[in-house]
Amino acid sequence: MRIFLTGATGFVGSAIIPELINAGHQVLGLTRSDAGAETLVAAGAEPHRGDLEDLASLRSGAAKSDGVIHCAFDHDFSNFVANCEKDRRVIEALGEALAGSDRPFVITSGTGMGNSIPGQLATEDVFNAEHPNPRRASEIAGIAAGERGVNVSVVRLPQVHDPVKQGLITPYIQTCRDKGSVAYIGDGQNRWPAAHISDVARLYRLVFEKHEAGSRYNAVAEEGVKVRDMAEVIGRGLKLPVVSLTPEQAGAHFGWMGAFVSWDMPASGAHTQQLLGWHPTGPSMLADLEAMNYA
Repeated sequence: MRIFLTGATGFVGSAIIPELINAGHQVLGLTRSDAGAETLVAAGAEPHRGDLEDLASLRSGAAKSDGVIHCAFDHDFSNFVANCEKDRRVIEALGEALAGSDRPFVITSGTGMGNSIPGQLATEDVFNAEHPNPRRASEIAGIAAGERGVNVSVVRLPQVHDPVKQGLITPYIQTCRDKGSVAYIGDGQNRWPAAHISDVARLYRLVFEKHEAGSRYNAVAEEGVKVRDMAEVIGRGLKLPVVSLTPEQAGAHFGWMGAFVSWDMPASGAHTQQLLGWHPTGPSMLADLEAMNYA
């Protein structure tokens, strides 16, 4: 099948491309630059020029494809609320192009959307429309598209990692460098779910090929890695002291990231693994943090 992939030159999207091509699919990858187009051609994909602000380019990419995987997101977290609203508009536009067909539309959200009670294990059968994370807008848009007959499914991402990038942990590490210490909140026993990039890329392919319309899939290999455990590994790597902060200190220390660092966000991928035969095999989060070149 010919698959329109947004975020094709990003961390997750660039890993999805070989996964799809090796399975016999063709990839039409969204890019906004000549350099991105060259990267896509080198990876075996066809470039499609456009960006998340150009909704017409998104509709045209979807219109000439057999389905869409939407994993692009503006990761400027200082404008997180606005970027979540942008993602809602993007999903709405792509859904309009796919309406009236059975072409698969795989969108992206976060595992926290399956958590109705703080600290409770997030699962695929729950969508918390009142979750404090504004990323809920992505799933709300997906539900609306599904109600218009679009063949939508959702991949929910945890902290996706390799030895170079690790989701929210990457800006967390930069904050540690800037502040001169590696901080966690309270006792640091709050947990973040995780999965290796290779496993996540494989899951996107499986969801595209095997999904049921309206279904949600958690890309979770590890249900909850304790923030303190991550901090201790990062502290060794950066050769910085590891310290505990009170919740009241979190905002001043972490800025926009303060709420994320304090949340307990465990999530399960058991149903996804059983349903799709997806069995994560990549390194653990802590192993990849140990393997980082902190220099």
